[in-house]
Amino acid sequence: MNTILLLGANGQLGSSFLKNDALSTLGTVVAASRDGTRADGSAADVADLSVPATLSALLDRLRPNIIINTAAYTAVDRAEQEEFIATTVNGEAVSVLAHWAAAHRALLVHYSTDYVFDGLATAPYPVDAATAPLGAYGRSKLAGEQAIQASGGAHLLLRTAWVYAPHGHNFLRTMLRLGAERDELRIVADQYGAPTSTDLIVHATAAALTAWQHADAAERHAMQGTHHLVAGGHTSWHGFASAIFEQAHARGLIAHMPKVLPITTAQYPTPAKRPAWSVLDNRSFQQRFGYALADWQVGLGQVLDTLAQQAR
Repeated sequence: MNTILLLGANGQLGSSFLKNDALSTLGTVVAASRDGTRADGSAADVADLSVPATLSALLDRLRPNIIINTAAYTAVDRAEQEEFIATTVNGEAVSVLAHWAAAHRALLVHYSTDYVFDGLATAPYPVDAATAPLGAYGRSKLAGEQAIQASGGAHLLLRTAWVYAPHGHNFLRTMLRLGAERDELRIVADQYGAPTSTDLIVHATAAALTAWQHADAAERHAMQGTHHLVAGGHTSWHGFASAIFEQAHARGLIAHMPKVLPITTAQYPTPAKRPAWSVLDNRSFQQRFGYALADWQVGLGQVLDTLAQQAR
């Protein structure tokens, strides 16, 4: 039976893995987080990626066959002033994980981001597109990608984008809160991507790991590497917000639909520059693992269904 180490267990994605119980058929899951707790307050092992030197002892004790790293420094704007700590967590710590996994023939599953690209494309980015991050966060995540690739170990490097969940801090929950408070919202309409729910990421990852378990050495060699794990289709932040309010109102989650006004990126300045085009080509993931990645609107409906059920 595999031992699966889930890092970042109390984060948005890590807690989704635990809530969905999607890994239980694949092995024994050991949860770890920076403060040694899960999102529900129960105990977890301690894994602090801001202190990379402490990770080897944990890995040596647990001896996982599979490491799933959902932990990351994700404060995009703050990273502009904290690039050192962002790179420590997203680059140096990932290097420790990758080299341990390579030395012990474990599989590393790691999540990266659309921010490794410059956003100047006009078609979905293929997995082998040239990287050119615009800011500190993107550079830190690219450092992690490069460390994994240099380690020579078995890995699934899964880039995702515009991630949201029914819990945690994310665009959808912010819109629902603001939409209940205001009659009008101004939302950026010239940045494009595929809103991707953590449920999709969890189930797609579980499908990839199931395929991995049943594959022979040659098939595993073909499976490993970089894939784009995002929902199908794409929209703007303005389009995403409009869809959130329309579907949330239909489910009774908000009493009225606020007016959503489109604005440009220039009208909403932030410390970190965002890629204008964050659409990633997800065909290689679907083909390699035989798992369909549904359109983003499907995932949105499922997450709002969950919130509606919780509100009853």
